[in-house]
Formats: sequence, structure tokens, C-alpha cells
Amino acid sequence: MTGVLVTGSGGLVGSETAFYYLRKGFKVYGIDNDMRSYFFGDSGSTKMTVKRLDDFDNYTHFNIDIRKYSDLESIFNKLEDIDLVIHTAAQPSHDWAATEPLTDFGVNAVGTINLLENVRISCPTAVFIFTSTNKVYGDSPNLVKLKELKSRYEFVLDDGSLSDGFNENLTIDQSKHSVFGASKVSADIMVQEYGRYFDMKTVSFRCGCLTGPRHSGVELHGFLSYLMKCIVHKMPYNIFGYKGKQVRDNIHSSDLVSAFDKFYENPKCGEVYNMGGARQSNCSMLEAISIGEEFSGNNLKYNYIENNRSGDHKWWISDTSKFEKDYPSWSRKYLIKDIIGDICKEEMQS
Repeated sequence: MTGVLVTGSGGLVGSETAFYYLRKGFKVYGIDNDMRSYFFGDSGSTKMTVKRLDDFDNYTHFNIDIRKYSDLESIFNKLEDIDLVIHTAAQPSHDWAATEPLTDFGVNAVGTINLLENVRISCPTAVFIFTSTNKVYGDSPNLVKLKELKSRYEFVLDDGSLSDGFNENLTIDQSKHSVFGASKVSADIMVQEYGRYFDMKTVSFRCGCLTGPRHSGVELHGFLSYLMKCIVHKMPYNIFGYKGKQVRDNIHSSDLVSAFDKFYENPKCGEVYNMGGARQSNCSMLEAISIGEEFSGNNLKYNYIENNRSGDHKWWISDTSKFEKDYPSWSRKYLIKDIIGDICKEEMQS
């Protein structure tokens, strides 16, 4: 069987990836040391998901820290069948990153180059897929002029049409990224460089909001999952700035993994793609609350805090036309109401 190595295999995207390839009959090697519980407490732990993965005979788990090169090296030295590496492990919160910048950079940047170098030495023909973020663009998106509507801000072009969103040509320079965004920039650029300099099959998927019913959302990370948890379980919620009209596109983790697989089938070297819900799947904070309340039958009690998070985007929708042109057989199966409905159902059953 072909081997697939998945870092962060207990997280939202990592577990979706692992289950996907396990069910396709691949041998899956997972790396996850449950640092999410360190970042976010027990509510963010990945232990239960890893236990579910362990039920598969073709799954092997490694409880190691990707910041330790020698530990990764020992794994790569013993595995001879790796054809695909999907790197989803990360410190994912830009708020948390400011509390421990060295830890954030160690996980996001150092961990990534440790993986790249081991792949280059041990299995250089393997495909390397990296889950990057739209935060690599910093707050450049906030420079565009937005129109304020009743429930959202909107990016309206001069001709009156709606913008398709931001593409890969948006600058990553001269802007505030957050500490998290800066560490992901470092990793993103290195993934590209290993592809272009060493002729390796690498790609950075610069993602908007990643979500799905398996997401262990917390206040500092996982906006849609945590918001639905608060609505369903009648917990208080904090809205940070922008009148709650800030817009995000949301992509279901299953649709993202199917995009990974399309790239794996026909890889390129040092590629970059913006990836998200695009115009098909997006919402403002206020709109998400309204949809969640409709599904759950509960009304959310929230506090509004005037100051927005530092470096936060006021409006983000990914223009995914580049990926869709390169991989025309790919499409989204989940739109925003489908995603919110799935999350609410999962929370109501928990």
C-alpha cells in the first residue's frame, strides 16, 4: 500500500485527511502530540479523534513534536513507502501566538522546514501539501473600500458588481500579519522554495476559514464551530469589532481534502492556491448567528467589544479560480447553510 504521512492527524483537517485516505486503502501514518490541549485546554484536545483513527488497521500513530528534527528523522528513516505528505499541524490562533511567539514560530515555521528537509532527503519524489492561511496577506485586504450593508460589509467594484474575492496576486508585504500570520508566511515561502529550488512537488493552500462538524472550536480558534457551540449550548459569545459585519468564506474540511487529492493526482512544483468557500460559501458574523439560531431554535446572547482583533480582516473571500482552472473536476459539495447545519446537529447530539 502507498504511504501517506499526515501531521496534525487529530485536528480538523488532519483527521479528515487521514480518514479519507484510510478509507481509500492507503497506509496512513499520523503525527500528533495533542499540542492543541496546551494551546486551548481540554476542550481543544485531539485525543478522542486519534483513538478513532487507531481503530483502523492501516493507521500508525507517532506521538512526536515536529519541532524536534531528530524525532522526525527517525520516522522517515524507518518508512520507505511515503508518497504523500500532508502537513496540517500548526499553532492555529493569531491571538494565542502573541502570548508565546517562540512556540508559535517553532511549530509553524521550524516544524515545516524540518518536514521539508526530511522529505527532501528521504523521499524527494513525494508530494508535499501544506495548509497555509490567508493571514499570510496580513491586513492588506483591509485597504480595499467596502460598502456597509444591513448585515455585512461587501466589496463592490466600480462597475457595481461584486468582487470575486482576493487572488494569489495580493501582496504579502508591508502589512500587519499578527505573529501567527508571520510564522505562517515563513513556512509558506519555504514550501514554495523547496518546490522551486529543489524541484520538489510542493504546494501551499492559503485557506480561509476551515470548518466542519469534527472541529473542536474554542474562542481563540475555530470561529464557526465555537459560535455554533455557544448558540446550541446557550453560552455567552464575544463579537470583536466591525459591528459583527465582518465577512469570511468557509470551506468544509471534506471539500478541502478533495482539493488535496486533486493536487496529489497531478502535482506541480512550488505552487500556491487560495482556497476557501469563495462566493459560493461565505457569511458575516451576524449572518452566521442568524443561521445558527434558525437551526438550533436558540437565541445567542453575545457581548459586543468595540475593538477588533489586531490585524484581523474586515472582509475576506477567496478567489479560487486559479485552482478551479488547473483542476476543473473539483467542486464544493458543502455550502454555508450545509456547513452550519452539520455543525449544529453535531453539537445538539453531544
